[in-house]
Amino acid sequence: MMAGRGVESKDLYELKSVVNPQFSPDGQSFVYVQTTIDQEMDEYQSQIFYQTIEKDVQPVQWTYGKGKNHSPRWSPNGRELAFVSNRSGKNQIHILSASGGEARQLTFLPSGAINPVWSPDSNTIAFTTSIKSEQSIFDKKEEKKQEKPVPLEVTNMRYKSDASGFWQGDFKQVVTVDVKNGELTQLTDGERDVSLYAWSPDGKYLAVGADLAEDADASFIYDVFLFDISKKEFFSVTDSTGFFGSATFSPDGNYLGMLGHKREFENATHTKIWVYSFQKKEMKCVTTDRNLLVGDFMTGDFHQGATSPGVLWNSDSNGFYFVASEKGNTNFYYSNLHGGIDPVLVGEQHVYGYSIHSESKKALAAISRPTEIGDLYLFSLTGKEGTLEKRTNVNEAFLYETTLSQPEPIVFEGANGWKVHGWLMKPVGFEKGKKYPLLLEIHGGPHMMYGNTYMNEFQILAAKGYAVLYVNPRGSHGYSQEFVDAVRGDYGGNDYQDLMLAVDHVLATYDFIDATRLGVTGGSYGGFMTNWIVGHTDRFKAAVTQRSISNWISFYGVSDIGYYFTEWQIDGDFRDIQKLWKHSPLAYVENVDTPLLILHSEKDFRCPIEQAEQLFIALKRLGKKTKFIRFPEENHELSRSGKPNLRKSRLDYIVGWLEENL
Repeated sequence: MMAGRGVESKDLYELKSVVNPQFSPDGQSFVYVQTTIDQEMDEYQSQIFYQTIEKDVQPVQWTYGKGKNHSPRWSPNGRELAFVSNRSGKNQIHILSASGGEARQLTFLPSGAINPVWSPDSNTIAFTTSIKSEQSIFDKKEEKKQEKPVPLEVTNMRYKSDASGFWQGDFKQVVTVDVKNGELTQLTDGERDVSLYAWSPDGKYLAVGADLAEDADASFIYDVFLFDISKKEFFSVTDSTGFFGSATFSPDGNYLGMLGHKREFENATHTKIWVYSFQKKEMKCVTTDRNLLVGDFMTGDFHQGATSPGVLWNSDSNGFYFVASEKGNTNFYYSNLHGGIDPVLVGEQHVYGYSIHSESKKALAAISRPTEIGDLYLFSLTGKEGTLEKRTNVNEAFLYETTLSQPEPIVFEGANGWKVHGWLMKPVGFEKGKKYPLLLEIHGGPHMMYGNTYMNEFQILAAKGYAVLYVNPRGSHGYSQEFVDAVRGDYGGNDYQDLMLAVDHVLATYDFIDATRLGVTGGSYGGFMTNWIVGHTDRFKAAVTQRSISNWISFYGVSDIGYYFTEWQIDGDFRDIQKLWKHSPLAYVENVDTPLLILHSEKDFRCPIEQAEQLFIALKRLGKKTKFIRFPEENHELSRSGKPNLRKSRLDYIVGWLEENL
């Protein structure tokens, strides 16, 4: 990689994302999804690529055209590939022959079809689709334009979602389709969403997930069930005491592995691996170390459609592979049925996708690092050193002509003497003896984790001459159960102190930072904390708050998760007005002297835009320096998957505000 220019916001249109590797059943080839951006259409384009495991073999593009082709799944016999495509206007399942030819559309449902799962005999595919409770998949749905607005009748608290908007009375149900003739069979129905996980090796059952509680508004459990396909009956695997999912069968059919927890710390509880024995009819947690967090909890702003396959079983059914998040990394591990855990692929990295071929002891991992956007690697499941082989290099030309900043890890003493971990990025083109402004970045969640992955926003800021500081204050995942739980009921307390002590630490340690030119930004919880910071200190000369919370009192009733999230995180409900106001940044708005840019999406149902409106009006009424940018049609995911032109605009607004005020 030669020394060159830094990353710019317009580079978003040039970068490629690689996700979802899938080994073929014979282990000799694999497929993956590559996403690019069509700048003229202002849309994402996803295509499926095929590659053999032989060295120096170039990938072959298997799908073409406009739209998104994703979720590839090999048939067990290896002859066909199922995938999801929106080429017909809605997501539908398509079939592609491994020997070549045109793809064939298999489903034609009005609400579309997603999540294909093959039967063991390769003759049938199970999938999910949305259906109104009083209808079936065989009811004709008229596709006529609604000429007049109609009222929305609301009877439940969970009537909207940041991901899908207002609830329209439909539920996710499981359906099967015959691969040869397209015949459909609806398996589940009723007024409940059903998640589809896996097909049993004997072909008789599906592992599914659902919440069958009568009062869904008051229920925060999710159970795993066996669904008897012939009898169309549910059989409980879990006991309605926690939140479980991502279930997979062992190859011999004797076990069902899954991810979940008992909600001991509500949404701050560490996810663990559980195994259900069909012979013993008992459930066992096999990752009993409460400080091991199973799953990928890395926060990022680039990859499109990355999914985690959960527990992947060894061919002998005696153990399985998984990823865990720890200290800013997500790494790959093996565990046996007794709970012994062995590292397989560990390092300063973000494993954001994986696939195994147990018989040949090979695995594929999608890996990102701070100066590597993301590619696929082939490696040995034996864990031997030197087996990591890079198989894609999709951003090679871009990385050759640009210079990226390599973060430096830091550890410092936070509030109450707790050790806190973070990173500092020097500006691109750093010159010794020169002073640089510093930007503090704060992640959302709060139960997420910054770490060793590519962050497009951070690289753009480093290219503009900023040192970038990002840390994992208490409340962050990846350190311990105690650490992640410590923020609950203490928003703006020791988490705030951790962040201020992080700034103190780098100012004392690095002489190139200009203490008079400090900025701060963050989104969601990071937006809350940005608002909190500018109401409690004047040390920052510029701030950008994104998709933020400013008022817990109103948030309780307007967010799609407000009533329970507020109770879990702030430890108060609508009757605790004084407590909610105490933790609300809006209560301290008169103290704000830092110029504050407010970025918010119009259709953000997670942190609704009224949170930004209240803050903006209060600041303007008090004569403070502020500006409010509203992004049309976008939701809480703007920075990660919003319209490309709006993602670029967001980055440009951040840079522009910092340049104006720092």
